[in-house]
Amino acid sequence: MGHHVGMTTRSRARACSVAVVTAAAALALSACSSGGDSDPTPSATPVGTAVAQTCAELLPTEALSVYGTTFALDDSFTPAKGSPAATIAKQRGRVCQFVATDDDTETITLAVADLPEKSLTNLKDALYDRGGSVPTYRVEGYFALNDDVGRADAFADPYWITTQSTLFTEPGGAQPVVDAVRAALQPTASATPAG
Repeated sequence: MGHHVGMTTRSRARACSVAVVTAAAALALSACSSGGDSDPTPSATPVGTAVAQTCAELLPTEALSVYGTTFALDDSFTPAKGSPAATIAKQRGRVCQFVATDDDTETITLAVADLPEKSLTNLKDALYDRGGSVPTYRVEGYFALNDDVGRADAFADPYWITTQSTLFTEPGGAQPVVDAVRAALQPTASATPAG
């Protein structure tokens, strides 16, 4: 019985994987986490729990000094429709954009969602199927480079962290952001023995 449930979950995750990774991530996240047609309006209610930390707490600007410029938080930022950040905003997550003070075309977008286990599993399965696993993120993590914009996804359960920037040309480029956010979300994690 447990095996059958596992197969059903895998099938549902695979059916949702293409949509989760593409611009329809918001719909896929709602559909995957709602369990199908039991709820006729799955996107009406956010799935996630509100993220309490502010942008400054999640990613202190000192953590961005490694990029060789000073960044400031853009309080007027609205994520592009269909982007991972827009999906996270709909899930009551925290969405932030930092802009280089000397070049407003250089930005770092960060979004963090606190999601139920089932939603996280669906997202992880979709990203795993896409490829680009990054073990150095110290949690389950993935990286992709599309049109000169690098995107890193990391799962510090129950959090989904996603960040993107033209500064991220390889997985290590996003490492300072992932590390800073992970430390802000799980400050005691670094004190836990590696086992």
